[in-house]
Amino acid sequence: MKDKIKIGVSSCLLGEKVRWNGDHKQNHYVREVLAKYFEYIPICPEVEAGMGVPREAVALYGTLESQQMISRKTQTDWTKPMRQYIKVCMDNLANHNLCGYIFKSKSPSCGLGRVPVYSEFGSNNIRHGPGMFADAFTRKFPLVPTVDEDKLNDPKRRETFIVKVFSYCRLKNLFSTRFSIGKLVEFHTHHKFLLLAHSRKYYDALGQLVAQPKSLKQIELKAQYGSLFMKALSFKSTSKKNTDVLLHMMGFLKNILTKPEKKDILAAIDDYRKELLPLIVPITLIKQQVKKHKIDYLSNQVYLNPHPKELLLRNHV
Repeated sequence: MKDKIKIGVSSCLLGEKVRWNGDHKQNHYVREVLAKYFEYIPICPEVEAGMGVPREAVALYGTLESQQMISRKTQTDWTKPMRQYIKVCMDNLANHNLCGYIFKSKSPSCGLGRVPVYSEFGSNNIRHGPGMFADAFTRKFPLVPTVDEDKLNDPKRRETFIVKVFSYCRLKNLFSTRFSIGKLVEFHTHHKFLLLAHSRKYYDALGQLVAQPKSLKQIELKAQYGSLFMKALSFKSTSKKNTDVLLHMMGFLKNILTKPEKKDILAAIDDYRKELLPLIVPITLIKQQVKKHKIDYLSNQVYLNPHPKELLLRNHV
């Protein structure tokens, strides 16, 4: 990507002192690492809805389907101001072309899940769901990759989110430029192994869609392909899926490599499968051979370079 990818983020994660107690929840990975690749649109719904800093802590009450946001001490009802702000903000965000959003976990406004929703004030009857703002965002922009910041501590969840962000950006670029069936086929071909590393089921479904594109209007084709594409990437890649992909790639090299070269790569793949080596090792060995022998089909595969190598997302066992 030549330009930084634009994504939304809870303001407190960038170190902005917008929390109810006047503090922040700065996240080093978000602020220092991902900021090299992402352009942030920082938002604090509670401040922008008029609550101020510092402020009374709020909580959610009612049902998961009909939430109310009420302050814990004075029982001030912030539901209407929050809903009014959300409506205006969602319309504004539609113009920002976001390719992702990092939310503050467990926040009554920004948490994606596990946010307590009390049946009534003073009750111990609790259910858990999304915060009001996060819920509205995911409904308005269902394809945009989202994550709670605490999930970024898990290497697998972190990689899944970042792969989705970069992939969604490529998808939007495909749809925003002069679109053609040929470009869609090329896009799908280049993402073959990345899709297989996440979901063969959805890769097959996408293949069927690409094989008979003329049965749909262009707007319907884009909508269906985009939905299935992002759904496929929501599944975690696993060592088994990656091993299958690596062995599939080896099929393009089997008549080219010397026996020692083939033995070394297969040994690295097997050690990765046994969780003795990180994924980057067999991938690097394969990339070296792809470059050496100029195998265009593999060199164009996004799977080999789905995100900046500096993020070290494939360096864990």
